[in-house]
Amino acid sequence: MEQTKALNALEPFLALTKSATSPRAAADLISRATSAPATYIFTTLLASPQIQALASSPEHAPYLTHLQIFSHGLYSEYQAADPALPPLSAAQALKLRQLSLLTLSRDKANLTYPALQRHLGLASPREVEDVVISAVYAGLLSARLNPLRRVVQVASVAPLRDVQPATVPSIVATLQRWSARCDATLAEIEASIAGIKKEAARSANEKREWDRTFQAVVEAENRDSVDVTGAGAVGSVGGGRGPGRRLGGGAAARTGLRAGGGSGGGGGGAVHGGAGSSGSKRGMEKLTEGIDDHDEAMDLDDDGDTAGQKRASRRKL
Repeated sequence: MEQTKALNALEPFLALTKSATSPRAAADLISRATSAPATYIFTTLLASPQIQALASSPEHAPYLTHLQIFSHGLYSEYQAADPALPPLSAAQALKLRQLSLLTLSRDKANLTYPALQRHLGLASPREVEDVVISAVYAGLLSARLNPLRRVVQVASVAPLRDVQPATVPSIVATLQRWSARCDATLAEIEASIAGIKKEAARSANEKREWDRTFQAVVEAENRDSVDVTGAGAVGSVGGGRGPGRRLGGGAAARTGLRAGGGSGGGGGGAVHGGAGSSGSKRGMEKLTEGIDDHDEAMDLDDDGDTAGQKRASRRKL
């Protein structure tokens, strides 16, 4: 925003360059532009043909140097210039000191009170503080005063100083070194990314191989379990047929024996002579007959009065 304000403040003087056809008019225009408030950028004015024409006028050439120092120089350079430059007004001196403070803020070593007194041509620390305060209120920088340590702590600086033509090669070299460091860092990052991707692919392959092996082992275990279970089931079915028939026949025989003695024997023989299912059916019939005989025997016990008949009934049971 400060840069826009400075450019807007310079616009009227740029318009006047078209009418400044004489060296005297151009020199007067420079004095007015450097004295006006809020004019801090002078590159456009310095590049105009009318202003550059002052270099060919020995009488007015110092005004061109005057404008160049306001554009990108220091107050100490103005004071040491030879031949002597036009004297500065109070407004011009304050502005040049403020602009010099912006340039000096690049190096912390220049921000001590003694260093600023020397660079800005000031007589006391109080004058240093006044210049810093005026620059802060003008929006040129953000800073704090530290009288105890006798130092100015600058937080930020407005981009209001022009680039000195002689410094362009060094700026280009600095940018090239920075670009080379960026390229090297980018190459390292890309190499790291490639290594990470390679390691991730290797881990994924190992996981797939492990999963494949694990699945094969599980399938083999399942097949073995099915084979063992099938063999046991076949053995149980083949070996249980005979005992099942014997169990049916034996049960029928025992039931027949309990029911009526000889009838049980006959039932048992029938079981051994017939199929397993018919033997079971006949055994159930014998069991029913045995129950009927048992009921009849109980009736005999109830009707009989002698002890012998009771004992006979118990023997039948």
